[in-house]
Amino acid sequence: MCDPLKRHRLVVSVSVIKDNEVLLIKENKPTAFNKWNFPSGRVEHGEDNLNAASREVKEETGLDVELLNTTGIYYFVSDLNDQVILFHFIGEIVGGTLRIDNEEIIDSKWVKLNEINNFTNLEFRNSMVLKQIFDALLSQKSYPTTIFKEQLNNR
Repeated sequence: MCDPLKRHRLVVSVSVIKDNEVLLIKENKPTAFNKWNFPSGRVEHGEDNLNAASREVKEETGLDVELLNTTGIYYFVSDLNDQVILFHFIGEIVGGTLRIDNEEIIDSKWVKLNEINNFTNLEFRNSMVLKQIFDALLSQKSYPTTIFKEQLNNR
């Protein structure tokens, strides 16, 4: 029997890279107050993962990004005990201006990739998976976004 309190979440996140720095945002959500994370969020019903990732970056930062690569797909149980499948992308800025929405985001910062390890686990949302992503970024281990097939339409 399925526990109704355990949910499955399909989530996207993006490492926005500029001049060997990555953009982190500090969340202002009741479930992740004052925690650093990548711009991220849930994939909406019927939405393509790549479109969802670009949309989340735009909503949370005001930036338009081109998704260049992916560090992979991560499966984990979140801090809230949700089962999560996370698609993480690497993007570069192609437009927009950095601005944060104070309702959901309280701060942002550009961090040099080699300084990521200066943060403690407690400062990150779901730190175990973020550390895996940071390791992939530092080792430049990524895959082209073409591994994701075009969304199928049942119509």
